[in-house]
Amino acid sequence: MTHPRLSIACCAALLTARALAQTPAAPATILDTVVVTATSRDAEIFDVPYAAHVIGRERFLLQRQARTVVDALAETPGVMIQRTSSGQASPFLRGFTGFRTLTLIDGIRLNNAVFREGPNQYFATIDPLTIDRLDVVLGPSSVLYGSDAIGGTVNAITRGPEMLPWPEPSGVGKGSVALAPAANTAVHGGGYYRYGTADKSHTMRGEFGLAVSPHVGIFGGVTWKDFNDVRGGDLIGQQPNTGYTDVDGDIKVVVRPNKNVDITAAFQRVEQNNVPRTHSTIYAKSFDGTLVGTDLRRDFDQLRELAYLQVEIRELAPWIERAKLSLSWQNQEETQDRIRSDARRSLTGFQDQTFGALLNFVSPSPVGTLSYGVEFYHDEVTSFGRNYNADGSLRSIDSRGPVADDASYDLLGIYLQDEFKIAEPLTVIAGVRYSHAQAQADKVDPNPTDDVVFGRLDKAFDAFSASLRVRLDVSRSWNFYGGVSQGFRAPNLADFTSFELARSGELETPAPNLDPEYYTSFEIGTKAQIEPWHLSLFAAYYYTLIDDQIVRYPTGRVIDGANEVTRANVGDGYTQGVELGAEWKFYPGFTLFGNLAWTEGELDTFVGSELQTRPGSRLAPLTGLIGLRWSSADGKWWLEGSAALARHQDRLSPGDTADTQRIPPGGTRGYQVFTVRGGWNPCKHLKLFAACENISDEDYRTLGSGTNEPGTNLVLGGQWQF
Repeated sequence: MTHPRLSIACCAALLTARALAQTPAAPATILDTVVVTATSRDAEIFDVPYAAHVIGRERFLLQRQARTVVDALAETPGVMIQRTSSGQASPFLRGFTGFRTLTLIDGIRLNNAVFREGPNQYFATIDPLTIDRLDVVLGPSSVLYGSDAIGGTVNAITRGPEMLPWPEPSGVGKGSVALAPAANTAVHGGGYYRYGTADKSHTMRGEFGLAVSPHVGIFGGVTWKDFNDVRGGDLIGQQPNTGYTDVDGDIKVVVRPNKNVDITAAFQRVEQNNVPRTHSTIYAKSFDGTLVGTDLRRDFDQLRELAYLQVEIRELAPWIERAKLSLSWQNQEETQDRIRSDARRSLTGFQDQTFGALLNFVSPSPVGTLSYGVEFYHDEVTSFGRNYNADGSLRSIDSRGPVADDASYDLLGIYLQDEFKIAEPLTVIAGVRYSHAQAQADKVDPNPTDDVVFGRLDKAFDAFSASLRVRLDVSRSWNFYGGVSQGFRAPNLADFTSFELARSGELETPAPNLDPEYYTSFEIGTKAQIEPWHLSLFAAYYYTLIDDQIVRYPTGRVIDGANEVTRANVGDGYTQGVELGAEWKFYPGFTLFGNLAWTEGELDTFVGSELQTRPGSRLAPLTGLIGLRWSSADGKWWLEGSAALARHQDRLSPGDTADTQRIPPGGTRGYQVFTVRGGWNPCKHLKLFAACENISDEDYRTLGSGTNEPGTNLVLGGQWQF
């Protein structure tokens, strides 16, 4: 079996995607691809002692026709997709989401100081059409990536320019140093279009690429998306006030002064307009007894910009295999437009500018390979709030917005990890990280005129995290792995200073006396690639101890018609689960695949004024996927059928039970969703695809979602490249 070795440089990742676009679609096995995020250097999934997955562009965009980056993760075992609305979705990784899962873009943190607890919409600010592949590592990764990497880490590796090949020696004679001629310039580009009938949506992208000698490459594109109201299944039908628009753009320049140095400059911009949070409005539709909201409007505008400069040097010295420097600036802006039932209107929002610097190295150690580095992020946050009377006149200007105004947040990490063999069949990865976090805010008090006083915030934390993972090779095609990894999450500005609506009409208020959360995860698993049978499979069991998790609880007060909730470090408990997956190429052209995931857990939380042990919040039900894929011998045609299954989830936390606008009384019903997809490559430059999703028009929603998933949905589209 051939194992591709991909460079971690973004330009080489694009070159692979380009090659896939011009050759027959033949997906690699589930253990056959390369993951960077698990160990900070190239490693095949089969070899890393983690539950890890790579979802390539060919798979999630052309074969599964994913609408968003969150949808690209939907068939990954251990991942549940929660959809607050059509434009606001969040992945749950092993029972955790929001600021307890870490999202990276080309290794740069998307998570920032204002990320909220529970499902949030920030994952939706990544344009899937800019992504080459998604690296997913399940379980704590705090040694390599610091705070927030609890349920797992998702690294969105973006596309880049197709570089011209480096000139090679011409072989004129022995010892000759003459170089073979190379092309001076090359131009490439293309377009993408996707149409879905369930929401009458249009997704379009145009892109270009230019290679100027082997030294310079440029790549960029513009994406436009228009999503209309989503039609649910056979009973709920059209779901009004669920549409929105999205306009994105990106550009990347790679300069290669020699074959061992890449200098990359990139800029991304994603803008979402009028994304409704439908469940809290009068336009919501009741599903299995959920309550309908009372707001006349609750829309979000979001803007995210990322600019970075990265320098990667390979073979810098005999003792440094790779060095990478990354400098970044990321800007996130959010505005909420809310009109209450009495026509009073409020505009609230914030801006978070994050400055980041990372320096990473890979070096040989006396016994193996060292990965080590330092990273620092600094957030500057401003926020605002304005309130209007029903007649449109200005009623008041708030001293701050949904998070504290004039605030900052610092996050520093220093790490060291060594990978080595104790004996030929036993590989060990051991690492440690020091983390420092500091939160400061001048304007914390949401209402300086009332009796509750919140002073200036200045809190700092220090922590050490460690990880020990081992892999035992039974043979070249079968191994066992296991280990223990610690996770750490420092409270951020959203924890300390949040003042905004949450769940079904609850109002979060500041909690300035919080401490960090700690997690310890134990995991065992096995992976096998049985070549004579063309069979790949994996299995994993994990158990995560939770210590001092920050938990929301009701205070009993009512503020402006909403029940007040605040936070405390009272959450001790655990989550555990099993993940299974297999892929079997049982006959030429035919592949059978499937997976299964189960999650369960308990957490201490307040029930009224009493602390009790209850089920964890929004734990995914037992879920499974089974499918059959066929590809023609010439690679021009392919067809795939699948069934996604989920059991009824009635093990609810007190917070789940109180989320009456999104979770039905007694829990969320199980479902079976059947899908057929296919494609045709009439020539090397053109790929066409089509799908019929949710063939039986099943009416369903995933746990914690505010809207139902689409009913029967016909998807048509294609990609053209030159």
